[in-house]
Amino acid sequence: MIRVLIADDMQLLRSGLVALLDGEPDISVAGTVECGAKLVAAARRGAPQVALIDFDLTDMDGFKAIRLLHDQMPSCAVIIMAERCRSGDLRRGVATGAAGFLLKDTSPAELVDAIRRVARGERVIDADLAFAELGEGKADSPLTPREVEVLKAAAEGCTVGEIAQRLYLASGTVSNYLSRILTKIDARTRVEAVAIAKERGWLWPDKG
Repeated sequence: MIRVLIADDMQLLRSGLVALLDGEPDISVAGTVECGAKLVAAARRGAPQVALIDFDLTDMDGFKAIRLLHDQMPSCAVIIMAERCRSGDLRRGVATGAAGFLLKDTSPAELVDAIRRVARGERVIDADLAFAELGEGKADSPLTPREVEVLKAAAEGCTVGEIAQRLYLASGTVSNYLSRILTKIDARTRVEAVAIAKERGWLWPDKG
């Protein structure tokens, strides 16, 4: 039997997944949780081979959930389920250790097949997400040259005051730039913005 742990903050979706998976002869539900804080404890109790994790849990994003589970239960493969996929999410998910990345409108048959494949050690990625990721490039950067300069300085660990001094700007102007950068690339913090921009090749020029 393939034991599956479900993490999603919507009770209706959790119940639907339980009903779907319990109807499969080779799959059983090892537990369900509504938030990331309960993820590890549930995994220890249920010893799942596969975890289906909502990308946008109320208390943490999918990347943090993957790291948390891998640290404590490295044998449990993770399939991320997302309403939508922002630019770069797929790449980051795979880099973090996700074994699968599916959209929530995936058909029941495709989801069940993905669970079986991931349990066998394969990786499963939604085809539309893969093609969207392959189509991305540096030309897609939403950042202006000045915003790139500000973010580069932030990536080096400079404070707002140090960035202002380096770029001959007022501290308030730097703060405005940073706020605009976070909004543009849908990042929660400056650290996350730097990580996203580096990953997508927006910060550092090509060498050679």
